[in-house]
Amino acid sequence: MSYKRILLKLSGEALMGERQYGIDPKTLADYASEIKQIHDQGVEIAIVIGGGNIFRGVAGASNGMDRVQGDYMGMLATVINGMALQGALEDAGMPTRLQTALKIEAIAEPYIKRRATRHLEKGRIVIFGAGTGNPYFTTDTAAVLRGIEVGCDVILKGTRVDGVYTADPEKDTNAVKYDTITFDDVLAKGLNVMDTTAFTLSQENKLPIIVFDMNKKGNLLKICNGETVGTTVTI
Repeated sequence: MSYKRILLKLSGEALMGERQYGIDPKTLADYASEIKQIHDQGVEIAIVIGGGNIFRGVAGASNGMDRVQGDYMGMLATVINGMALQGALEDAGMPTRLQTALKIEAIAEPYIKRRATRHLEKGRIVIFGAGTGNPYFTTDTAAVLRGIEVGCDVILKGTRVDGVYTADPEKDTNAVKYDTITFDDVLAKGLNVMDTTAFTLSQENKLPIIVFDMNKKGNLLKICNGETVGTTVTI
């Protein structure tokens, strides 16, 4: 495997599958199957998942809700998704631990860096829930932060599109995909890979990002095998 330890970032919206909201059990099972392929090859896997399929703090704030309150609600949504994904992974035979930035001892361990690292060393998958535990920070930022803390080799951002394009491929049919691009070029061209805080944090710590289509079977294994899939953002 090209990577020993990865941080897989999944969007909450991806868990909806064909639904309008909530969690699609088939999508969960499909993701668990993809993750199992690389787990069986010995890759150490940490996961951060968003909560947009249940609640988004920014959306709540735009409708008059207090932003801080909304963000905490969004953090709880990521915990729900984390529990669902944990169940799917364990059903597929993979030992999994859910750690949260907010203390919810009845259902998850509190986030402790050394404990998380030890779980990874023992071959357990670790899901990080509740973002950073602070309002005004996205799960993208949480993914990069946790990836740096536990010593991941790369951030794998699974999305609905197959990489980074010159423009939005869903709106512009002439958009061209990049196979590789530097952090500086992403910023210079105003491309959208992650939110600015997460992207800058990744750049400062020289942690590469690979953006790829998580819904295409085999992509995750191909990336970990060193094949060119999606777009790699490098220093």
